[in-house]
Parts: sequence; C-alpha cells; structure tokens
Amino acid sequence: MEAELKTGENLPLKHKKRKKFFGSEAFYGYLFISPMVFGFLLVMLGPLLYSFYMSLTDWQLLGDPNFIGMENYQRLIADPEFTVVLKNTLIFSAGLVPVNIVMALLLALLLHRNLPGMGLFRTAIFIPVMTSIVVWSIIWKYMFATDEGFINQILRVFNVEGPAWLYDPQLAMAAVILVSAMKNVGLNMVLFLAALQQVPKTLYEASYLDGANKGKQFWYVTLPMITPTVFLTLILTVIGSMKVFGQIYVMTGGGPGNHTKVLVYYIWETAFKLFDFGYASAIAIILFLIILAFTIVQWVLRKRWVFHEQ
Repeated sequence: MEAELKTGENLPLKHKKRKKFFGSEAFYGYLFISPMVFGFLLVMLGPLLYSFYMSLTDWQLLGDPNFIGMENYQRLIADPEFTVVLKNTLIFSAGLVPVNIVMALLLALLLHRNLPGMGLFRTAIFIPVMTSIVVWSIIWKYMFATDEGFINQILRVFNVEGPAWLYDPQLAMAAVILVSAMKNVGLNMVLFLAALQQVPKTLYEASYLDGANKGKQFWYVTLPMITPTVFLTLILTVIGSMKVFGQIYVMTGGGPGNHTKVLVYYIWETAFKLFDFGYASAIAIILFLIILAFTIVQWVLRKRWVFHEQ
C-alpha cells in the first residue's frame, strides 16, 4: 500500500494532473511570462480600467468623485474645442507618418552600402532618437525663432525675410511635424537597414539577368521583401503620432490659437490646468479607441500587401 501511494497510483485524477503540471514545460512557460502578465495587469490594464471608471465621474481632484454615467461623453460631442483638437491630431498624424517613413527608407537605402564612414552617418542620424524630446524641442524652438533663429538667419543671407514659423497658423503645424519626423527617423531607419540586409542577393541577380534596372529592382524586389518591416514601422509611427505631446508643449503650447493643440495636450490641459479629471479621462478613452481602431484596420489590411501574409 505505501509503495502504491508513493508512485501516485491511488491518487485522485485531479491530484495526478496537478502533480503532472508542476514541473512540466507548460508550468515553466507560465512562470517565465508571469512577470510580463503581472506588469501588464498592474501598469496597463489596471490604469486603463480605472481611467474608464473616472470618465464616468465628475471628479475635480478635490473631494470624492460622483458617478454621472455617460455625461462626459455627451459633453465631448457638443464640445467644439474637442472637434478642433481631434482634427489637429489627425492632420499631425497624416503629415508625420508618410514623411517619417519615406525619409527613413531613403536614408536606409543611402546608408545600406558598405562604404567608409557609413557607420558614422548611421550613428549621427540615430543620435536624435536617444536625445530627450524636451532638449530636442528647445533647440528647434530657438532655431525657428523669428529674429535670431538660425533658419531665418540663413534665409537673410539669400535676402529672404523668414516668417514667424511657430506663430503663423499656416506654418506652426508643419514646423512641429518636421521636428517630430527628424527626431524619430533614426529608429525607423535602423529597422529598414535590418530589413534590407535580409533581402537575398540572388533575387537582385535574377532580376538583373531579366533586364530590370535599379528602379524596377526596388519596386518589384526590395519593397515587396521589406513590407513586413514597413508594416511594423507604420503601426509604431501611427501610434506615436497620435500620442505626441512634448514637442507641442515646448514649441507652441498648442498655439497659435488652437492650431497645434492635439489630443494628448488637451488631456493634460483639462486634467492638470482645469483639474477636470473626469472629462480628461473621457478624452483619454476616446484617444485609446481611435488608436485601437487604426491598429485593427492596419492589421486587417496587412494581408493585402505584406509579404508572407498573402
């Protein structure tokens, strides 16, 4: 009897399964991912659910929050400033994403060659990625200054009177888009460089024998082979463009007027200047849903153009 108990032959079935699970590969797999799961629940999912709860209240920081249901979301629909801010966010994203990706791809194609000094150029382009966004924005704010700015001083050399870049409603958003694109183009460039190095050289040799020039090789060989990386950079850049804040805060403060005020800046202003945390949480939830919608659309459409997904 004791020998049978030691071997577990007379144990109930659930105890046998439990004994089999502990020490198995599945157990160690769950054990390894548990820090990530707990971190996600604590840092991501928990605050997201609490933000949704706050969006259903009228919490003004001082005092206890009162549950008001969907009133904050109804207020969003009737808020003209929210419409302007949402439009500005979409304009910023529509301007930043193509500029960033095209610049990164062109730089990757230029720096893909094994020539002397290529490593130095790659490092120089990647340095802004590691630079603080506040420092980067302050530098460019002074460069765009009306009188003593570096850009306007260069224009004066050619007898051109430079505009007030950050105070012109027609130019402020374009200036911020350019600064943002140059700040993060190095990251996408590195991703494209890695993708270009994985394209088999035999494909280029075969296309050359078929009479394809450099342009056709890029369009029919290089671009299709790196579409998985294009898809990754597209998602990352879209999400990053929807969350822009530092450049706006430092360079324009949402101005002139509301021409550069975006959703994250509006959330910060509503929460930490007006102390309307309930309404700010509602805006944050809408921003989350917009980003989620864009990501899902890109994920669904990937099968139409991403290599290996067709």
